[in-house]
Amino acid sequence: MPSFDVHRARAQFPSLESGFLFADNAGGSQIAQEVIDRLTDYIINTNAQLGATYSLSRTSTQRVLVEAPQEATKLFNAKSPNEIVFGSSSTLNLENLARSLEKDIKAGDEFIITGEHEANVGPWKKLASRTGAVIKYWKARPTEESNPYSIALKVEDALSLVSSRTRIIAFTACSNILGSIVPVKDVVKALRAQVRAMGAPKVEISVDCVAYAPHRLIDVQDWDVNFAVLSYYKVYGPHISALYVRETSLEQSVSSLVHHFIDVDASPSYKLQPGGPGYELVYATTGVIQYLRSLTSANDLKASFEAIAEHEQTLLKPLLEFLTAPAQWERGVRIVGQSTVDLSRVPTVSFVVVGPKALRSRDIVKAFDEKETIGIRNGHVYAYTLLNDLDPKIDMDDGVVRISLVHYNTVNEVLRIIDVLKEVLSA
Repeated sequence: MPSFDVHRARAQFPSLESGFLFADNAGGSQIAQEVIDRLTDYIINTNAQLGATYSLSRTSTQRVLVEAPQEATKLFNAKSPNEIVFGSSSTLNLENLARSLEKDIKAGDEFIITGEHEANVGPWKKLASRTGAVIKYWKARPTEESNPYSIALKVEDALSLVSSRTRIIAFTACSNILGSIVPVKDVVKALRAQVRAMGAPKVEISVDCVAYAPHRLIDVQDWDVNFAVLSYYKVYGPHISALYVRETSLEQSVSSLVHHFIDVDASPSYKLQPGGPGYELVYATTGVIQYLRSLTSANDLKASFEAIAEHEQTLLKPLLEFLTAPAQWERGVRIVGQSTVDLSRVPTVSFVVVGPKALRSRDIVKAFDEKETIGIRNGHVYAYTLLNDLDPKIDMDDGVVRISLVHYNTVNEVLRIIDVLKEVLSA
């Protein structure tokens, strides 16, 4: 297993020098110095419009239209930079994708979607309403008899929804609430076999990798998916998103959203970039791969993510052990999602406090806010449908308490979080 030095990693994040404990990383990570350097370099040295013939524009064009897609290709393991689309957010990227598919959808087509983050749910619901397609929900369900909130997606539930009319299947690679990792390759393989058995003529699969990308390595080719999306601002980069669209889908399913006079034949992914994203942000994303590779001596993405996964288990273990201890169970603490510590989940932990001594999630977060040195959050965090389906119901305005850690967090920081939780839960 490759070695990982958390202190060396932390040294590459100037914001961590303040001592503030960032534990809302699923909402947005901190930005690595490699990324900051490229952001400022672009603004200072190559801040020019693309596509002109003068030298500065040529350099800018190279950085934005060539280098950035090439680096994003590595993060997705896409086949070609022509399969990469940049947009201001994953929500916008998927909304544009859904709009571009409108001419390829027929009334009666069926979409199988989960209740996870609305970014990979809402666009398909709206597309269905515009085209007469039908929505089928692949719902998470409890996995532990003692805890009704121990929900997870089960592939057999998705398989039961497949029919000859299935057209789109959209699910998450990792839940931003549950922290659980979906075995994408195995799920897609089972779904495609079921699709063939049911005789569905054309099915495209969309995977939300936003909560997955900071923790595990994406491989869209090995997964055999048509669409995948990530948010760079949750993978140590700037506030921008990248969308993968398989080349065949770009050619056969996607209609252009850009100005009618723009020739998209040479770069089909441009079909999905009306107006274009922020140039400086696009170029800054090229620093993410460099940062990730620097995490181990192997200078290799696979090795880096293996090291990240190992370190994150050391963060997850004390937090989950505390929250699932008998004393906390008696107090009414219930993990929302999987309560075990293993590589099938990431250190994003959500919980509620129920029963006779119930606590509002916002009051728990308030105790952290009053310390003014730790950031966590509460709410539905855009996984509204997932949480609204919980039984017993929770207050959707209050939601869950979510603590989300990444590899630059330390065990000592986890212990600081636990100390505050002890104060709140013993009150």
